[in-house]
Amino acid sequence: MTLEDLAAIVAARAQADPDSSWTAKLLAKGPEKCAEKFGEEAVEAIIEAIKDDKPRLTSESADVLFHLLVMLQSRNVPLSDVMDELARRQGTSGLTEKASRSQ
Repeated sequence: MTLEDLAAIVAARAQADPDSSWTAKLLAKGPEKCAEKFGEEAVEAIIEAIKDDKPRLTSESADVLFHLLVMLQSRNVPLSDVMDELARRQGTSGLTEKASRSQ
């Protein structure tokens, strides 16, 4: 499965009945709740990275990616926009890119 596949699944589930879909239920609670859930999953991934628990980090990372896509869906930001931004940054030093944002 690719991120594009998963984004398509999230978009389809956004149209589902919130009583039958976790994704639809979360999206129905609004972008703020989606962002909160993404943050919770990110913290859980950080904890597993610190513990050096690779299986749990793998699992939590999957949750992070899923909830990132839900959060993007909640604000109508297509994954393709994120991928375009990454492509724009390709070939640019991370240090240079970061410095350009602080100006």
